[in-house]
Amino acid sequence: MNQIFIVTAIVLFILAYLVGVKKQTWLLSGFNQKRVKDQDKLARLVGSYNLLMGIVMFIGAFIDHPDTQVLFPIMIIGYVILLGYVNTKMVE
Repeated sequence: MNQIFIVTAIVLFILAYLVGVKKQTWLLSGFNQKRVKDQDKLARLVGSYNLLMGIVMFIGAFIDHPDTQVLFPIMIIGYVILLGYVNTKMVE
């Protein structure tokens, strides 16, 4: 069992709740919230991604295999892709 993955999953679940449910988009770094047309779509999109990555990290904590270390780079690449999508398609 990997405790780092569990802590990361808990942080991602908290962020998913705060951004996805409570719509606190000010927590998002790198997203220009003032220029985004649809704040609700931004909150749903990022909150859903955080929830998905939290679930993946939580499951990855119980898999005892060296290849699970690739989950962190995958998560970061996903955030970069999400950032690019938001800053190109969702801004005014």
